[in-house]
Amino acid sequence: MSTVISMVVSATILAAPLIIAALGGLFSERSGVVNIALEGIMQIGAFAAAASLVLMQEANVPGALWISIGIAVICGTIFSTLLGVSAIHLRADQTIAGTAMNVLAGGLTVYLSEIIFGAKSTRSFIFALNRVSIPVLKDIPIIGPIFFNALYPTTYIAFILVVITWYVVFKTPFGLRLRSCGEYPQASASMGINVVKMRWIAVLASGALGGLAGAALVLSTNTYYYAGTVHGLGFVAIATLIFGKWNPWGVLGSGLFFGFCQILGQYSTSIPFLSGVPGEIFKLFPYVVTILAIVFFSKKQVGPKASGQIYDAGKR
Repeated sequence: MSTVISMVVSATILAAPLIIAALGGLFSERSGVVNIALEGIMQIGAFAAAASLVLMQEANVPGALWISIGIAVICGTIFSTLLGVSAIHLRADQTIAGTAMNVLAGGLTVYLSEIIFGAKSTRSFIFALNRVSIPVLKDIPIIGPIFFNALYPTTYIAFILVVITWYVVFKTPFGLRLRSCGEYPQASASMGINVVKMRWIAVLASGALGGLAGAALVLSTNTYYYAGTVHGLGFVAIATLIFGKWNPWGVLGSGLFFGFCQILGQYSTSIPFLSGVPGEIFKLFPYVVTILAIVFFSKKQVGPKASGQIYDAGKR
């Protein structure tokens, strides 16, 4: 039983960045903008958090850890403006624009690492996020040890963001306008909704959450940043969004599932029928599952009707 609980806890920790990034994608796609650039935004957020933390720790800046997370959020938001300009104003193909941003982010972070640190990675952090437990709740049988004991603050933030996103998107007038822009933008415009404004807000929110996801990844699972820190998790986050049916609660469940897929290899030696499987198989497993999930479930999942479509105010 202890092994199972340990696996679930580890999966929950690894799921947090996926959940946060997928929630960012949810805002964007619900407004009608496909954000393939989540991978690149996470790279920017991870680099910004790591680099700023190292520099501030050398200068003994108080609260450097949380300031670095804030910087990651800001940098992710700024980087997402490239998607907003290209997809909303220049009416570029959103998939191509997002792909170009991913390539740009990969090269930019390596270049900046070389300029600032003289290497493709930052130096090790003096400290990163510490695990925390919630009193009373951690003592609840089964649930307590899994969800409220010895988790990183970013994991709790991910859970809170799920609730906030659900409320904002499905229980507020803003959320109704946001969803209408992703379903019938021309009809929304005829009712007085500023579609361009709503899409900009959604893209910037997506960038902020993507940057936060990158910071959560690098500050909770690594002690330094390197070029392969994100290693495709942005695309896994997109699969998490699709598998979760563009719903915050679905994103939570699918995020935990993909987190479990990532952690399985670390516990394979403790599972009799998996102990003989080569470790390389488990490294491939999360990405194979991602591909299979998209292939078998994407056709069954119906996303926002206008997602990926260029908004033309003159079209009816």
